[in-house]
Amino acid sequence: MAIQKRVLCVLGDGFEEIETVTPVDLLRRSGAEVVIASANGSFQLEGRSGIHIQADEVLAKHSPFEFDMLLIPGGPGVAALRTDGRAARLAREFFDHGKFVAAICAAPLILLDAGILEGTEHTCHSSATDELFSANTEARVVEDGKVITSRGAGTSLEFSLTLLRRLFSPEKADEIAAAIMA
Repeated sequence: MAIQKRVLCVLGDGFEEIETVTPVDLLRRSGAEVVIASANGSFQLEGRSGIHIQADEVLAKHSPFEFDMLLIPGGPGVAALRTDGRAARLAREFFDHGKFVAAICAAPLILLDAGILEGTEHTCHSSATDELFSANTEARVVEDGKVITSRGAGTSLEFSLTLLRRLFSPEKADEIAAAIMA
């Protein structure tokens, strides 16, 4: 029997709903256990468009050995995650232990704070290019080693299918894409 893949998704208020729900849904459809961890100290999180999500847990000390991937959605809430600093520390730990680190929209700024983007090809939302001036602004999704980045809400499906390809297999990504008629 295959070992279940585990993904830690770090969220704070102001998260971008599409960038959260799309990868979490597709990862769970693929059989991954996705743990949504709230960085705001509450189990209730409010997205940028007023949609509420119930976290599985409040963000605590996590080991990259517990998970196969760290997922950080974007949105205006990234500013608070950057100020808090725990998401950047987690990203660094995951990266240092050879685990996947995935960030979309403005969330690559957290990877910048973690010091893992230097020498790594990446992309981001146009609002983050002032700090991520070396971002590939033409690419919708960029994979460089274990770092996966994407531009924003409009690239959420491609980003999510890329996560499936990398975490599971191309066949699993194709299976899920066919099931959702992507």
